Amino acid sequence: VEAMSMGDKIGVLRQGRLVQVGTPADIYDRPRNTFVARSVGSPPMNLIDGRLAGGMAELGTFRLPVAANAAGSGDVTFGVRPENVILAPGAPGEARIFDIEDQGVVKILVMDMGDARLHVTVPAGTKVQRDELVRFGWKPDRVVTFDAATGANLALG
Repeated sequence: VEAMSMGDKIGVLRQGRLVQVGTPADIYDRPRNTFVARSVGSPPMNLIDGRLAGGMAELGTFRLPVAANAAGSGDVTFGVRPENVILAPGAPGEARIFDIEDQGVVKILVMDMGDARLHVTVPAGTKVQRDELVRFGWKPDRVVTFDAATGANLALG
């Protein structure tokens, strides 16, 4: 967190090896792999296994749109930051509120999708309760696709 807030350019290390160097915004928005995605941000990027087909993320029993230029196809890991998940009645995704952490300005929700948990940030005034079933979507242009086997960001080649 300190490096992200203080540095013009930062590096992410894994076991003594430099994994990615860039501005805080580059590393936050375009992580090179799932390790970097999990290492940066609080809460970190959500990583969800699924399939990419026809511009849609297939996640178990529902589908969510991804950007038209999303890289990859078949089995991928989808990455989405907590602030890019949106609660909305009628949205295609469904999850149960597992936990609520009130941070004052925002609430961090932990949502249980059955085979995965999502961290979601919402305004502090959002009315939700533990165990409540909610509908959600995400900002399609903010979803990152990673290779399911290697964890590499597919958009970065």
